[in-house]
Amino acid sequence: MTTTIAIAGKGGTGKTTVAGLLIRYLTESESGSILAIDADPASNLNMVLGLTMDQTIGDIREEMLDQVQSSGALAGSMPGGMSKVDYLDYQVQMALVEGDRVDFLAMGRPEGQGCYCAANQMLRVIIDRIGKQYEYVVIDNEAGMEHLSRRTTRNVDVLLLVTDPTQRGLATAQRMAAMVPELEIGVGRTYLVVNRLRGAMPTPLAEAVGESGLELLGTIPEDAAMAEFEFTGRPLVELPADTAVYQAVSELAMRALREVTV
Repeated sequence: MTTTIAIAGKGGTGKTTVAGLLIRYLTESESGSILAIDADPASNLNMVLGLTMDQTIGDIREEMLDQVQSSGALAGSMPGGMSKVDYLDYQVQMALVEGDRVDFLAMGRPEGQGCYCAANQMLRVIIDRIGKQYEYVVIDNEAGMEHLSRRTTRNVDVLLLVTDPTQRGLATAQRMAAMVPELEIGVGRTYLVVNRLRGAMPTPLAEAVGESGLELLGTIPEDAAMAEFEFTGRPLVELPADTAVYQAVSELAMRALREVTV
């Protein structure tokens, strides 16, 4: 059975770092294979994981539509007689970056002008079928929530809303949580994660969190150890195990997964 974890938050809150370190925790502490999906065109989850990326799902979608338009292919088939579904399935398999325990897919750029509904639906089905082959699927979502159900038809077991330690960030997380019932997918448990905290949480922020209606899973401290990795481009999954940021993410992961199995 696959456990699906989605990480969301406004840009700049460090959600991609959280996603990467969460994936590292899964590789070190849980058995089974992991599929990492980068659903944020602006993020660099592959760099955090130390994986290369040659093609995205967005590239595949655009290439297919270009071929259909240029060749005048009949609906349901591609040049050479290959069906659209088979073409997309093959291309997605080719775009899948395979690692030791973690495989990686990048969603890439959003839709441009044109009719994408049929292609997107086929891609959703293909990606979800691939996801069933893994024990864990971790989705690093783009800013906002409205796009999550466009990326997958599968339910999400754990949704982590990552915020920075500001009132504005918390307000954004509240708005995102309010959108969950409107999604076309089911969401099991939703948690708030406060990232990049310097010392103890300020009293006004702690009070606001308590009044937000969001369940606080935990906090992640700002960690100077990350600076060298950010400057040099080293994968953040190579951070020493005793760094404060990795220890904090590990604790959060343990709590979230414990609730999933209850």
